[in-house]
Amino acid sequence: MAQNDQKHPQANSDREVVDRLLKNGISDLNLVELGRLLIRYRNFPGARNIQTDLNQLLQEWNLTEEQLYEKTRKIHAESNIYRSKQEDRDDWS
Repeated sequence: MAQNDQKHPQANSDREVVDRLLKNGISDLNLVELGRLLIRYRNFPGARNIQTDLNQLLQEWNLTEEQLYEKTRKIHAESNIYRSKQEDRDDWS
């Protein structure tokens, strides 16, 4: 970790999500999760291992960020991918 790098408050739980994405491959949920995490860590001064793995996933899935966001906009328009029966909110923090 570089001297000025910060630890993201969501890094531990996000690491678990990234590990799941690396293991499980492409699905609607995983595409949406990748997009969400790319936005969260864009320009964040730290969490370099997470940022590296997110970019690796884009490459492995043969997507540019714009292609990913195009797919995720369609997924969000067609379904409530993050909605649960018990909770009616999105986690974009």
